[in-house]
Amino acid sequence: MLYNRRKFLILTGGLVGIGFSKIGNQLLNQSQPDLSEKVIAETPKIVGINQPIAVAPEGLFAPVKGDVRILIISDLNSQYGSTDYDPEVDKAIALTPQWKPDLFLCGGDMVAGQKRSLTKQQIEAMWAAFDVHVAAPLRQANIPFGFTIGNHDGSGSISRGKYTFEQERNLASAYWNNPNHNPGLNFIDKTNFPFYYSFQQQDIFYLVWDASTHIIDQKQLTWVENSLNSSPAKQAKLRVAIGHLPLYPIAVGRNTPGNYLAEGEKLQSLLEKYNVHTYISGHHHAYYPGKKGQLELLYSGSLGGGPRKLLNSNLPPQKTLTVVDISLDSKETIYTTYNMKTLEVINIQTLPKYIDKIRRKDLS
Repeated sequence: MLYNRRKFLILTGGLVGIGFSKIGNQLLNQSQPDLSEKVIAETPKIVGINQPIAVAPEGLFAPVKGDVRILIISDLNSQYGSTDYDPEVDKAIALTPQWKPDLFLCGGDMVAGQKRSLTKQQIEAMWAAFDVHVAAPLRQANIPFGFTIGNHDGSGSISRGKYTFEQERNLASAYWNNPNHNPGLNFIDKTNFPFYYSFQQQDIFYLVWDASTHIIDQKQLTWVENSLNSSPAKQAKLRVAIGHLPLYPIAVGRNTPGNYLAEGEKLQSLLEKYNVHTYISGHHHAYYPGKKGQLELLYSGSLGGGPRKLLNSNLPPQKTLTVVDISLDSKETIYTTYNMKTLEVINIQTLPKYIDKIRRKDLS
């Protein structure tokens, strides 16, 4: 991907757009400079080479589209049993085609389960509502949809040798394995879909594990290692892992055991062993673009109810959507994250430089 990297980073403030945004008069009744036009204007013109294009919904700051563009959201649900979604969810889905993504990813908690009193009919109604609000519009737009199961979708919690929320897991599986709900992914292994599986899109290998609880059991770890050691994974230009719970805590109220994966250091070492570039997670309801060791950690934030504050920060909670633009040759990822209430781009420099052992993504 050819463009003036230094000028682009200055304009966009590092790896997330540095907080500049173009919001039209219809949105905020004010006019701001179109930085995307400056990016294009300052891009060297090379005869015979396609020039980078800044793409976003009309009136929003438009990041330059990478070789691959992924849209990422997480934690869409509201109160237990709800079949309604917050306005920010509907807004994000309505705007999605205008970002022209190659893939849409969700970090889990697509419905509002994890309550034993919910009936089969109530759980099915939640998935039907999810289909209307989220999955069906993406299918109609021919946008592939990757996701990981969250604790409110079908928790893997086990008690006395049985799944505590077995009915929810069965109904989640029934929804996703219905041919009418085909997510449009190029599966590599879907034996255990939708709980853990792998797929490949545009030279990127995606591994999804079941992190709906804080334990990744040995059977699944064996599968993870075999998958990452497979020819498709090795031959891919980039490898990405996805799970609901993160490796390490970053949010107020979610920094207690059980709210992040056990043995995070061990799991990180496993991912790094096979050159996984990024681990994408949800559950903490707070956006943070982090890095630990060689592994990028994208905490995808919340789009539904209950956004949370970051540790080490006085920033108010925000509902977010992240656009990730990827250069396959340089293996560089550029984040542009929108506050979905205001449609402004979040300024990375307002986020904590460090949260415990995690450093902000733009810091060396």
